[in-house]
Amino acid sequence: MKNSGVLRIGFKLLVNDKGKFSALLIGITFAVFLMMQMTAMFAGILDRAYANVTNIGASMWVMDPGVNTAASPIPMPNYLEDAVRSMDEVSYAVPIFIGGAMVKLTDGTYQAVNVVGLDDDSLFGRPQLEQGNIQDIYADNAFMVVDDAEFSKLQNPKIGSTFELNNNHVKIVGIAKVASNGLNGVPTLYTTYNRAIQYIPQMHFTLSYLLVQPKSEAGVAGIKQKVAKLGYVAFTKDEFNSNIADYYIYKTGVGTNILLMTIISFIVGLAISGQTFYTFIIENLEKFGALKAIGAKGRKLVYMILFMATLTSLTGYGLGILLVTVVISSVRALSPYYAATITYWNLGLAFCMVLLIAAISGYIGVRKVLKIEPFDIFRG
Repeated sequence: MKNSGVLRIGFKLLVNDKGKFSALLIGITFAVFLMMQMTAMFAGILDRAYANVTNIGASMWVMDPGVNTAASPIPMPNYLEDAVRSMDEVSYAVPIFIGGAMVKLTDGTYQAVNVVGLDDDSLFGRPQLEQGNIQDIYADNAFMVVDDAEFSKLQNPKIGSTFELNNNHVKIVGIAKVASNGLNGVPTLYTTYNRAIQYIPQMHFTLSYLLVQPKSEAGVAGIKQKVAKLGYVAFTKDEFNSNIADYYIYKTGVGTNILLMTIISFIVGLAISGQTFYTFIIENLEKFGALKAIGAKGRKLVYMILFMATLTSLTGYGLGILLVTVVISSVRALSPYYAATITYWNLGLAFCMVLLIAAISGYIGVRKVLKIEPFDIFRG
């Protein structure tokens, strides 16, 4: 490699100054840790906000235009079900009920729950059962409970356990598991659609969402247009998730707070690494001047400085990822309520931030080194 000699010298200069090298690594490591921690928390919040969409798994959702999240439906008239089913592009469409209720436990205490009512005929969107038989959902007063982080709030029910919901008897006939836990911190019960709207008082309309399966991808646009003419909206699963994400980013304080903390973390890392790197350059000016004096061109010194800044930043990035992975894994093992999730996009965001830190730190060093005159160094 043409510049390998200069890069080797830069590496030795960097690692031999153990104090400055350690300070650079610590600053960048904790900056990456904070950036990853903040964005991982936000990713975890969004992942749980998508829970109903993920767990039910419908290709398209028809809803009122005012809906912000899957957990907050706006009831729609029942005629919409027949109207959508009659569309040529639709393979099938089934209703679903999603709503909140209070159950009275055997010890007399009350617990909020999320109730999902599945289409009576198809049970489309049903969870995978760990215990019980899905056909038992048709028995009188039958409900299934999800075994997730909130399961213990119902006093760890078993098959045959009973509750009281709005003065109605509830019997657990199945214990299920789902792909994603909910965001609201309440247990989830599944039953049939008609039983859900019977047990939970509603306004005049009872249809929370209409789950639609298009005949083909080409028919999606047509379904959207026809549903829009009826005064409602049809989203694909990804579009609904995007709509939920926009709500939390732009219409709540969550997105703003996470963004602010991420920016602060970036500034802290930049300040520490920039200042430490500048001090390192100042303390080694005579060495850079000596390199110039023996014929090292300015371009080679620029390569050296950028190599040193990039090496430090990428090493700090790796250590920061390791640290945040250990912390998130440890906290998750201790608390099932912890929602942080490491994703490709927050890894990529932190990587871009680290590259920016390296570029700015390198620029600071390059400006100082290029101004060095060997005569001034030797004269001093």
